[in-house]
Amino acid sequence: MNQIAELPLAELPGLAGQQMRAAAIARAGSLNAALAQGLLPARASVSLSEGLVLGLLRQGVTKYLAIFGHGSTDLAEVLRVYSEAGVTQVFNFRNEVEMAHAGTALAWVHRETCAVVTSIGPGGLQAMAGSLAAASNGVGVYHIYGDETTHGEGYNMQQIPKPLQGLYGQITAMMGQSYVLHTPEALRDALRRGTQCVHHPYKAGPFYLLLPLNTQPRTIQDLNLASLPERLQAPRAAIGDRGLLAQAAALIAQSPKIVMKVGGGGREAAGAIRVLAERIGAAVVLSPGSTGVLPDAHPQNMHVGGSKGSISGNFAMERGELLLVVGSRGVCQADCSGVGYPAAQHVININADLADATHYNRTLALTGDITMVIGQLLEAIGEAPDRSAGRQAWLEDCARAKREWKSFLAQRQSIAGLEDPVWRRPVLTQPAAIKQVCDFAKAIGAVKFFDAGDVQANGFQTVEDDQPFETFTESGASYMGFATCAVIASALAAKPRYAIAFTGDGSFMMNPQALIDAVQHGARGMIVIFDNRRMAAISGLQHAQYGVDFRTSDGVPVDYVQLASSIGGVKAVWGGETAAALQEALQEAHRHDGLSLVHVPVYAGTAPEGGLGAYGSWNVGNWCEDVQRRYQGMAI
Repeated sequence: MNQIAELPLAELPGLAGQQMRAAAIARAGSLNAALAQGLLPARASVSLSEGLVLGLLRQGVTKYLAIFGHGSTDLAEVLRVYSEAGVTQVFNFRNEVEMAHAGTALAWVHRETCAVVTSIGPGGLQAMAGSLAAASNGVGVYHIYGDETTHGEGYNMQQIPKPLQGLYGQITAMMGQSYVLHTPEALRDALRRGTQCVHHPYKAGPFYLLLPLNTQPRTIQDLNLASLPERLQAPRAAIGDRGLLAQAAALIAQSPKIVMKVGGGGREAAGAIRVLAERIGAAVVLSPGSTGVLPDAHPQNMHVGGSKGSISGNFAMERGELLLVVGSRGVCQADCSGVGYPAAQHVININADLADATHYNRTLALTGDITMVIGQLLEAIGEAPDRSAGRQAWLEDCARAKREWKSFLAQRQSIAGLEDPVWRRPVLTQPAAIKQVCDFAKAIGAVKFFDAGDVQANGFQTVEDDQPFETFTESGASYMGFATCAVIASALAAKPRYAIAFTGDGSFMMNPQALIDAVQHGARGMIVIFDNRRMAAISGLQHAQYGVDFRTSDGVPVDYVQLASSIGGVKAVWGGETAAALQEALQEAHRHDGLSLVHVPVYAGTAPEGGLGAYGSWNVGNWCEDVQRRYQGMAI
């Protein structure tokens, strides 16, 4: 604890206002405790900046990821005082996109709400771009940006050069929930709306707080500290209409071929989903973000299905007659741009969000908390599992497809290497290399982060998770560079987890400065670069659609071991061109007590053995006419 916080109680009133409040909170352990113990007066006159810090403390937010500028110096000074007292923690960064990703990972993986702080202008726009990952994956993070002054005295440096008022506020309002603190006394309303967004029970997202340069130091007179909103606590909702549950049970009873599609929203309800799937004999198809909801070897786990998909996952999607959707938004890649269920005649959709629950036609929407709704549905179905001949035949057909997929995976992942035209020698394929790193991660209990692109696609086809949250694949915004930045979050978390980032060479170069910040903040983890000298996902898409790739590669070799080794504290290792060499490199990297990087050359080319294939449809490029024609004929 800081020396200020250890001062005798009698000396606290002698401190300056900010120092006194920070010391009192540090001594009590929280703002609420300081108020309850009488260490803090119930009312205080504080600046908007300090009021915001106090308000976020009421919601349990103590960690700030910051790149300060002229648009945030007043807030920075308040944070200096509170950090020196041990009340807040501030982590400085070098790039706003990188910082936004680290904040998203801290909230997503470690369940710690944090605030991302930037100045006005380009910094805020960069952080805003990075916030797409949080928005797309339902992750709550506070984003605090400086904003133009409110007196209209002329252009501020770095504001949008257009003679209109409140342009940044307009942009953030289009991105999500937003509040411009033009009036400091509106702080209570801003923080109430903030927690409703950031701590929303099923549709959380980034909340953008804009602080004009000149309102940050303005005093809020006689602020009632106890009136600052606490963190949102929302009750879980269940189905009030028993008739809907009876209808759902009847649909399930009369449908021999049930396919259950589980999205990322189902991860928190994995136990209930397993009971339901086993009770009704459903073939369970996962999304990239829901691996582990059923253990990999579970006979009803058909693995991922969608535009990329798998043999078994897409088999079940294409043949299921009743679609039971759990916690899914129906993203194009997950349901093949709306044509993934050609045989489905009815849909039961369990989701707390009404819009998502009614995404498909012919839907019986069961809106509410997934675990509670499944519990109610199980009661309506009854205790006896469905052992009908039709249901058993369906599961046997799906089991054959799963065996085919597993056999195919084993064959592709066992390939020793392929001759690569760029590396000019045999190198590992992505399926083989990713499988090996996944096995290593499982052996050491590491959390896996996957970056966008070919590494991500091969990754979600490869992972063999037995529990949710073993893998985080940012497939919502598909943001290149996320995985590398996410490793930093382990250094910021109260309970760190060793993390391995799976990234391509293109994704890694989006945010290489993350290496510096990871060392600065003491991250322990590993970054594995699968280097094929191209954006292989787009090269493959171009080949599939037009027979040739265009401008998705370059002729510039990069020695990532040398690049990473130039940063003090990073252990960089060449991954080699064989499985044995890669295993040795992984072990060496893991022994390092800090951040390590492994550079693995991998194959890129048209040989089908170099990938794991694609099994669904996608409404892009020259496929659009066919996909849209089929979509118009879909029953659901």
